[in-house]
Amino acid sequence: MIARQPTLRQLLLMACGLSLAFGLSACNTYTAKFQKSAHDYSSRSPNDPKVARIQSFGTLSARSPSHDNKSFKYSSQLSYDVRALPGVNSAIVILTDKNAYVGIMTDWTATGTKSHGGAATREQDNTGTTEGVYNIDTGGKTPVYREMVTPYNSYFSHKDVSDLSSELRQTIGNAIRKKQPGIQDIYISANREYVNQLLLFARASWKGQDTAGLTDDFNTLVKYVFSLGKEIPTPLPEHRIPK
Repeated sequence: MIARQPTLRQLLLMACGLSLAFGLSACNTYTAKFQKSAHDYSSRSPNDPKVARIQSFGTLSARSPSHDNKSFKYSSQLSYDVRALPGVNSAIVILTDKNAYVGIMTDWTATGTKSHGGAATREQDNTGTTEGVYNIDTGGKTPVYREMVTPYNSYFSHKDVSDLSSELRQTIGNAIRKKQPGIQDIYISANREYVNQLLLFARASWKGQDTAGLTDDFNTLVKYVFSLGKEIPTPLPEHRIPK
């Protein structure tokens, strides 16, 4: 059997895992490569075409009615479009009767995806890559396949909505509005729990389940993340998701 060659993103993840132990020179060199290019989300230049339009994404708001969605469905095409953007490793896009909700994981294929902070603010520990294990703390070798984003050997999550740079969110919003110009608001987050729960709703939709009975659960999730909702969302029970 011929062994598969690692992809560019896999090699970059391994390089950045190594940099956690031996310094950040590998990632810094890689980051510098993209500065002032289409892969740069940190230029903050008023002439940058990525931010030359009216803001295309929604922000945190206490206006809960804006998240009182009546229906939702997973969009494979928009998910693919967002996943194809520099700096985005994975994406889930769910459309409702008025809004779009996006969950992403970032990677090292762009610079400036974060609005602030550095290595100290990373949520994932990928040093197990260099040891041939999944969990560097326990030595465990088995990933948690039921989750899209994990704390170990995973691409990157970001706790708060504002942790993603405005240029990245603008680029994602523009990509969605290109295909869905009538959408009201687009809400984007890379929060680990949000992305993992969003995956469950997406799975229910792409499996052809009637999602009407899940809409209230979906609204609880997005209100908590994007409008300071007080009701804490919990993952959908397995029996409510098609196999």
